[in-house]
Amino acid sequence: MATRFRKSRRQRGSRYCGWGQIGQHRQAGSRGGIGGAGKHKHFFVRTVIEEPDHFGHDAFNSFNRNLVNRWVNVRDLDAVFAKHGKADASSGKVVLDLTSLGYDKLLGGGKIGGAYTIKVAKVSEKAKAKIEAAGGEVISDEHDAE
Repeated sequence: MATRFRKSRRQRGSRYCGWGQIGQHRQAGSRGGIGGAGKHKHFFVRTVIEEPDHFGHDAFNSFNRNLVNRWVNVRDLDAVFAKHGKADASSGKVVLDLTSLGYDKLLGGGKIGGAYTIKVAKVSEKAKAKIEAAGGEVISDEHDAE
């Protein structure tokens, strides 16, 4: 449609431009408030019909969620040691600092190859038990194992 035939062009100079009384198209009062105003008041029925999940929160979204971004299993400790580990000359123990390597947690999947001294932020109970059974130890930041 050509611009010259549009209603807004035809109504120029007509004072109200099709909105009746001048106050009908000025502020937010003509539409019941600005934005989401009135969703718990005069627009409640519309809100319940159009947005049934608007009120409340998701039960599975914990506010104090503890995210573990990177983890390693007990079965992979030999490969990690071969790439990054060092043996302590004084005690002869194999030391792995998983925190400095970017791992957040040690999990207990698989079998352990040798005795390791492991520094990590979090450790599962199975992993801790397997390492201690093999003669190693776990130095963890957490107070009690998860």
